[in-house]
Amino acid sequence: MIEISRLSMRYGDLLALDGLDLVIPQGELFAFLGPNAAGKTTTIKLLTGLIEPTEGCSRICGYDIQKDPLEAKKRIGYIPDVAEFYDKLTPIEFMGFIAELFQVPHETAKERTPELMERFSLVPYARQRIENLSHGTRQRLAFASALLHEPKVIIIDEPMVGLDPKNARVVKEELKARSEAGVTVFLSTHLLNVAEELADRIGIIHQGRLRVVGTVDEIRTQFGGSKGASLEELFLEVTEREDWKESGTAAEKKP
Repeated sequence: MIEISRLSMRYGDLLALDGLDLVIPQGELFAFLGPNAAGKTTTIKLLTGLIEPTEGCSRICGYDIQKDPLEAKKRIGYIPDVAEFYDKLTPIEFMGFIAELFQVPHETAKERTPELMERFSLVPYARQRIENLSHGTRQRLAFASALLHEPKVIIIDEPMVGLDPKNARVVKEELKARSEAGVTVFLSTHLLNVAEELADRIGIIHQGRLRVVGTVDEIRTQFGGSKGASLEELFLEVTEREDWKESGTAAEKKP
């Protein structure tokens, strides 16, 4: 599970994230939405330990990402929107490197690697240098390598970037199956249709503050939308409001 408490991040005079409080239980697929510069990427960098917060903390499966980073990161599979690799390696070599990094037993890695390579259509590229692969193929490798150690928490920034419809479907099926098997998924995306299709709950962040959390139906009820209101309409309703209470954090509005 993911536990976030009073998480804040300031870059000079800019308060990029303002007191984020959020609990995502085991097995939930949570979609994190917001316009550009809302605080999504900052939140992901904090959750994965890439930067240190100005205030607050976050825990992965009970481990504080700042105080106990190794234990927390062992349980995370992270897929950024643009993955970085050792480009002179082949996908097979990179999978071996990841297995060693996460201390996956040799026999286990030997079994999981071909399964993941097959699942993400990487077999034809297994022995080509990563530097010669397309962006979409590299993105599929990012997914395969992030899942190799069987993470308890998957954190993804824009999962469908560079993927064709077939592989986008594979990714969606994989995330849903992992969630149903008890893996917690934190998914940041601009694709509202993906969020609506996959997510158990949705959070919308705007101007560094979490404005609303709930299922699509709960958000419809809260914002007075009709039963047929699309997630796009609800998203615009949330992010275009300017009448939030000064002291409000999540989902507080003036009457």
